[in-house]
Amino acid sequence: MIVIGADTHKRSHTVAAVDAATGRLLDEQTIAARRRSFDALLIWARGHGGERVWAIEDCRHVSGALERFLLAHGEAVVRVAPKLTAGARGSARELGKSDGIDAAAIARAALREGLDRLPVARLAGPELEVRLLVDHRERLIGQRTALINDLRWQLHDLWPETEIPPRALIRAHWQDRLAGRLARAEQSARVRIARDELRRIRELTRAINDLERELAKLTATLAPRLLAERGCGALTAAKLIGEIAGAERFATDAKLARTAGSAPIPASSGQTHRHRLDRGGNRQLNSALHRLAITKGRLDPETTAYLARKQAEGKTRREAIRCLKRHLARRVWHLLQTRPRDHHHHPHNPHPAQRHDPLQHADRQPRLDREATSVGEIRNGD
Repeated sequence: MIVIGADTHKRSHTVAAVDAATGRLLDEQTIAARRRSFDALLIWARGHGGERVWAIEDCRHVSGALERFLLAHGEAVVRVAPKLTAGARGSARELGKSDGIDAAAIARAALREGLDRLPVARLAGPELEVRLLVDHRERLIGQRTALINDLRWQLHDLWPETEIPPRALIRAHWQDRLAGRLARAEQSARVRIARDELRRIRELTRAINDLERELAKLTATLAPRLLAERGCGALTAAKLIGEIAGAERFATDAKLARTAGSAPIPASSGQTHRHRLDRGGNRQLNSALHRLAITKGRLDPETTAYLARKQAEGKTRREAIRCLKRHLARRVWHLLQTRPRDHHHHPHNPHPAQRHDPLQHADRQPRLDREATSVGEIRNGD
């Protein structure tokens, strides 16, 4: 068996074939990053014969085209996080840096980590559309926030006595009110700039609201059970769907929790047995779990009782929420399964439904997540 590591760039891709048993470099190849070059690369790989796995450094925008081509032709592809090869050059016997050296380091990193433990690439499904829409909406919100901040200073300079409540400028009532007042004012340069900024804020608000409605329809179709979870609104559900990109990619809920950075990391030594916080993983996914934890802590009586019990055990509020996020990773993993899992029952491995989970209820009711948490609490999450 061989592992083919791929170091991808905007204009060229370099691959290196490494023997899976010994880690010995067998061959390397560099091609132009063009669709017509991929056929020649596949012929080169097949010329080595035997079973093979492609290990591609996870740089989505530059590696995506090659990854999709290989998957469409039935090749096995795993993704290698760039951090796994960060220290490879410092400890390697061969000094220096080149695309060939990096490609071989990617293949050896995949062997070191274990091919069965790395994320398996697959052709994009509807989850990718959800993620793209969520990311686009967040970018529009960032643009609107910058415009609102600037508009507030313009209005303060024009009318210092005017008090504008927080988040008022995203509401149609205040936008109409300010548009009328600016239209009646003397059309100085500052007034015209304020009117232009307000116009763009209104356009962005309409686009953001349209995206939210579209995401609500998509999540209702893709994950109705997740959307029915108490405290999980359409935006949080969409974020989870887009970042997880298919729960079947994870063999167990523990692997999902590790990817999300919500599982503690062992930090024991000698007679000291302890765990520490994982500050790695997918932080976007971790943020969505934190938002869901804060929401359920407010709206769900059983989750509130769970947090209170953890705090009574001596944990701080933040530590209790971290424990809750590990439960949430398990809950979300089960809710996103497209088909039931075959669980083996024995006394030391109970069925997931029999484990203590503070997040399971008979009655579920979806609710918009923007009513459930504040920006400050989200930013303080780990």
